[in-house]
Amino acid sequence: MIKIILAEDHLVVRNGIKLLIDSQDHLSVVGEADNGNDVLSLLRDGCEADIVLSDISMAGMDGITLVEKLKEEYPAIKVVILSMMSSSQHVFQAFEKGAWGYLVKNVGYDELLFAVQHVGKGGRYLCEELAMMLVEKLQAAPSTDTSVEDLISQMDISERELEVLQLIGEGHTNVEIADKLFLSKRTVEGHRQNLIDKTGVKNSAALIKLAVKTGLIK
Repeated sequence: MIKIILAEDHLVVRNGIKLLIDSQDHLSVVGEADNGNDVLSLLRDGCEADIVLSDISMAGMDGITLVEKLKEEYPAIKVVILSMMSSSQHVFQAFEKGAWGYLVKNVGYDELLFAVQHVGKGGRYLCEELAMMLVEKLQAAPSTDTSVEDLISQMDISERELEVLQLIGEGHTNVEIADKLFLSKRTVEGHRQNLIDKTGVKNSAALIKLAVKTGLIK
């Protein structure tokens, strides 16, 4: 039997989840809470649970803070987040703090039950909707397979332009770069513009961002 505490401040939602979970022979809701503080109170009063199924947005103590507290005080208890929040930032933060699973609230009943059982057996779970969202983001991201040398060759960036790019990335002005490389200010301005043209960015800030992302500068 997997014992579950529900942390959800919307009573209608909580009642619906409780009915679903209690309809399963091997799952049982042993406690209900409006926020993280209530969950900790239940546990300190002797309530024993294997999993806490928790929302994120709750008054008093939110779900992310609860994950952190439970990891410190009750490390054997696994937290599964069930939230309307579907941003990658919230997902990464939850798992970083110690969550074992993350589901969005429009998840199907079957997937919710599977996730709880999977985590109860020691696995981790990310719902299908969020998993596909992260896959799509990875597919849309620029490929990192190209080596720095290949990028330099493809963009036809000279050694002198790389020197200028490195100094731009370090925050030096055109005058400072000219002094360091024994060039005229006009020549440095020319190199900067060439770099912007060759990389296809709009300005120096975007140039630095691209250079760091691709490894052209460190």
